[in-house]
Amino acid sequence: MLDILFRSETEGGHEQVVLCQDRDSGLRAVIAIHSTALGPALGGTRFHAYSGESRPEAAALRDALNLARGMSYKNALAGLAHGGGKAVIIGDPAQDKSEELLLAYGRFVDSLGGRYVTACDVGTYVGDMDVVARTCRWTTGRSPENGGAGDSSVLTAFGVFQGMRAASEYRWGTADLAGRRVAVAGVGKVGHLLVDHLVEAGAEVFVTDVRPEAVERVRTAHPDVVAVSDAEELIRVPDLDVYAPCALGGALSDTTVPVLTASVVCGAANNQLAHPGIGKDLAARGVLYAPDYVVNSGGVIQVADELRGFDFARAKKQATRIHDTTLEIFRLAEREDVPPVTAADRIAEQRMAAGR
Repeated sequence: MLDILFRSETEGGHEQVVLCQDRDSGLRAVIAIHSTALGPALGGTRFHAYSGESRPEAAALRDALNLARGMSYKNALAGLAHGGGKAVIIGDPAQDKSEELLLAYGRFVDSLGGRYVTACDVGTYVGDMDVVARTCRWTTGRSPENGGAGDSSVLTAFGVFQGMRAASEYRWGTADLAGRRVAVAGVGKVGHLLVDHLVEAGAEVFVTDVRPEAVERVRTAHPDVVAVSDAEELIRVPDLDVYAPCALGGALSDTTVPVLTASVVCGAANNQLAHPGIGKDLAARGVLYAPDYVVNSGGVIQVADELRGFDFARAKKQATRIHDTTLEIFRLAEREDVPPVTAADRIAEQRMAAGR
């Protein structure tokens, strides 16, 4: 796995990777810093067991490296003075997470002296960041009671909605989503808030989730929302305008893209493309894809603002700019005849190069 660390800029090129172990608490973690060209690396802490992997440590390292690189691009496109970093704690959060472990993890992050700023990710929550912050000053995503911004899902959903408005403006000549048929796959922390925005905008909304209670919560709040049995059925709903993957990654694959009825894809899930070629496949079918790491950056905008003394209005104003950034990407993609994801990468790389 060490060869990954020293690959070219486009594959690896990480500045620093830290392996953390605390025997007393059972902590095993990887902290990956991809770039500090624009400022201290900022990215969340994932807590995951990798139980299906033959080599969990190798899988965690690979995950941390890929996620850290993605954060460099996300932060650059969000206009933040931050590079990209990510951390992975290896273990089952339901069984292995403890106060002692989180405090030990905080000490490791703090030892980096501010080169990496952490926050929540899969398997970690606001309460966890409150604990980490007791031993690490470079912690965001804390509760309002502890000087933090709280749940970053609020601005994540808002940012996706802004990206969707931009896609609508580019595709149909108006940012107004009234009457558009929008399918939301996954109505958890972010997805159900996105539904709120869509219903308020007058869209016709279809939803699905692996958890029936999540769907029921949405339909209780919005009885006109249509529940669909699963994601496979959702992408086939006739005459969709927009498909919004808001659950796990890899939703856009060789299997799903050919049967997708929507002409726009814009959702909150990370790593939506199952492999790099999917971006070209979507473009070939005439499907407009809003890169996930552009439109879902509202959350990182929120936690970054926390470092300045959180001001929700200020953070929301910056998240509103996701609309303009998304439009810029679509227009560049058209001028250079490349998929939007390629155009987004080029803009981010230009900004990072300028930062260096």
